[in-house]
Amino acid sequence: MTGWAVWGVRGAAGALTLAALGHTLWNGVVEPGTALAFAALIACGELARRDTRDGPDDRHPAPLGFAGALAYALLGRSAALPTHHGVLQIVAVTVAAALVGIVPHIARGRGPAVDHLARRVLTVAFAAACFQPLYNSGRLEQWLGRSPYLVLFLLLLLGLTALCDAVLAAALAGARTGWPYGPLLRDELRAQLGIGSAICATGAVMALGAAVAGLWALPVFCVPLLLTQMSFHRITAIRTTYRQTITSLARATEIAGYTRPGHARRVAVLSCAVGRELGLTERELTVLEYAALMHDIGQLSLVDPVHAGATAELPAAEARRIAGLGGEVARRTGVPAEVARIVERQADPYREQPVAARIVRAVNAYDDLLGGSRHPGGSLEALEQLRLGTGHDYQPEVVECLARVLARGGRDRVVPVPPG
Repeated sequence: MTGWAVWGVRGAAGALTLAALGHTLWNGVVEPGTALAFAALIACGELARRDTRDGPDDRHPAPLGFAGALAYALLGRSAALPTHHGVLQIVAVTVAAALVGIVPHIARGRGPAVDHLARRVLTVAFAAACFQPLYNSGRLEQWLGRSPYLVLFLLLLLGLTALCDAVLAAALAGARTGWPYGPLLRDELRAQLGIGSAICATGAVMALGAAVAGLWALPVFCVPLLLTQMSFHRITAIRTTYRQTITSLARATEIAGYTRPGHARRVAVLSCAVGRELGLTERELTVLEYAALMHDIGQLSLVDPVHAGATAELPAAEARRIAGLGGEVARRTGVPAEVARIVERQADPYREQPVAARIVRAVNAYDDLLGGSRHPGGSLEALEQLRLGTGHDYQPEVVECLARVLARGGRDRVVPVPPG
């Protein structure tokens, strides 16, 4: 993916927003009471959003606002009376309410990314364009009436909406990071099974509830999503604290002088980039990052430190001994067993290693070689040295993935993967 995807999404969302606002201002707001109620719900959802920048682990920072926008897009009746708002008014109300809700966040310098707002506009417009023309023309009433098939239709429509959102998110992420599109799309689709499914279900329930009970159904049906949102925030805070703890443990080798400054972080960042290139899932990437951060922790058990902490050039038996010590230390810290297993097997022949251990071994060797005096020529010579060892020490596919990642801009431009 290249930058055209970003500008294409932004341009489409901007053009649609201008058309929607112009149309609504020219023709006026249809059923202003209903529009105001949903606008208030969307604005409150934005006010309650996570006060952080959007990232790979924060796909829906304002789930209540998104659910309210979907509910307005799928609203056909209000208190048993037909509604007449169209697609352009839905987009206009969504954009205006979202802008009102994010003003306090912008004032604190923590507003949402433009790409996130563009995704919101296009996704809501997609849902509205699939539902409103059928409803306003009377064909939906003629085909399905108020039978249970209407619920199935809404579920199918929400599934397509979630797919649309995942496609847009993966395209934007691919253009921003340069990571392969396939794994990004797979991760986005898996994420839709979590908070994404809760957002879609809440939007459909609010639309159906408002059709029968009127606008009073909105505050009632948004409570479960608010509780879910609070739970996700708590889980995210716990994961962030856990990751900070592991990062602090990894820096112990640097503080003690066993490894070069920044070595563990560089290995973790580059390992995650190689893992994503190989198609690892987000959970596998999280385990890989933790193992990469802790891969040298076994050196704390040594009486005589390894010169510059470079374990890549040690004899195989000594490297395996240090890796075994690292696995034992990692287990005592309480990290998941699979993280400790990767740490202790990083020095084994690659055919006997799990994929994550193969990645850590190759990337650690690359950073050791690049930082040493044997390869003043830099990255190309270090990679050539790794290729010479692909018969036994390093998996060829991992080395070639590493080469591709470096060719896209070098290790300093690789974006770290937050825990998912």
